[in-house]
Amino acid sequence: MIKDRKAAIGFIFITLLIDVMGWGLIIPVMPDLIGQLKNIPVNEASASGAWLLSAYAVTQFICAPLVGNLSDKYGRRPILLISLLGFGIDYLFLALAPTYGWLFVGRIIAGITGASFTTASAYIADVSTPENRAKNFGMIGAAFGLGFVIGPALGGLLAGLGIRAPFYAAACLCLLNCIYGYFMLPESLPVENRRPFSWKRANPFGSLKFLQSHPTIAGLAVAFFLIYLGAQAVQGNWSFFVMYRFGWSEALVGISLAVVGLLVGLVQAGLTRVVNPKLGNEKSIYLGLILYTIGLTLFAFASTTWMMFLFLIPYCLGGICGPSLQAVLAGHVPSNEQGEMQGALTSLMSLTTIIGPLVMNNLFKYFTSADAPIHFPGVHFLVGAVCMLISVIITRNVLSREKKEDPELAKLIEGVVQPGGDAVAGH
Repeated sequence: MIKDRKAAIGFIFITLLIDVMGWGLIIPVMPDLIGQLKNIPVNEASASGAWLLSAYAVTQFICAPLVGNLSDKYGRRPILLISLLGFGIDYLFLALAPTYGWLFVGRIIAGITGASFTTASAYIADVSTPENRAKNFGMIGAAFGLGFVIGPALGGLLAGLGIRAPFYAAACLCLLNCIYGYFMLPESLPVENRRPFSWKRANPFGSLKFLQSHPTIAGLAVAFFLIYLGAQAVQGNWSFFVMYRFGWSEALVGISLAVVGLLVGLVQAGLTRVVNPKLGNEKSIYLGLILYTIGLTLFAFASTTWMMFLFLIPYCLGGICGPSLQAVLAGHVPSNEQGEMQGALTSLMSLTTIIGPLVMNNLFKYFTSADAPIHFPGVHFLVGAVCMLISVIITRNVLSREKKEDPELAKLIEGVVQPGGDAVAGH
């Protein structure tokens, strides 16, 4: 058992920070790399980029529940280190790829081992108390945000040294992260809380059945899916869109993503610590989803560069819903099933990354082509906003029903009492 919980959270935060920096480094240069390898314009390269994202997601969909179950049996630490090593190898493949096809090899390697966030979520669930669970889950978003402040900005600058320079830098970061974790990251799952590995539970479709074990998890899983599907309008196509619509350089793309990272970090590390205790889990979820909807709608109709930067504010403020939703979901399963649940949620996220970019990027490609009935580059943002709006309706229906049926569960949903604890931090 970890004696110093704060130190453990600090270790996992640094590990995720470096991991995200490596990911953020390569985003500004991917459109130009694909365009060069295929000799096509950036709006057409968007569809090719979608296939790379989907190749990664298909592999991760298959492997995430396997990795989650392995972490329940062998502990979080070894699984996390293996995933970091895999990402390092992936970036080396991307740096050296002579053709577009070789990019798939690297993405598949990353998909097989890419469970750092899955295992980190289970790690945080292990070391959190009921009172600080939502706050600690917010640290994942904070690491993601800060990594995106540093990574993309640095990637945009490194692009001046050559289009492949950011990939070499990302590989170095991930491999150094693996070494750091080997010496500094303690194990979070005590031996007595581990359980035997089961191929049945490791089945990717079987892991989705796990979400049906509790009505709230099953219902919220649909909303969870729609949230991440809508987010693919930004995550899968931001660089392609702004380069096409506004003629942004790699450096400006990097700066915009750094702004995203800064806003997300402020929301997750600061705002959620204030909003969640005051509003509770349920209201935080609703407010966050509405802000996501507003932000995406504004992106769809933005006509100048300054608008894109301004509209990032409501969109990133939507991030207050994530830790609260995670807290509600995590509160429904025991400690020795956290890895399996996080693996199942990652499988859901992977499904959205399989489907989302193919839908969003191809909509963007079609509505910027000569065949489109109207020229509407922002159409995919509007589709994303609709997904967020539907998720609000579903979440409200599910949580309202649960509160009526179970008074104790109502306290968890509202954030008044966390499972196994007396009161939410801050009350």
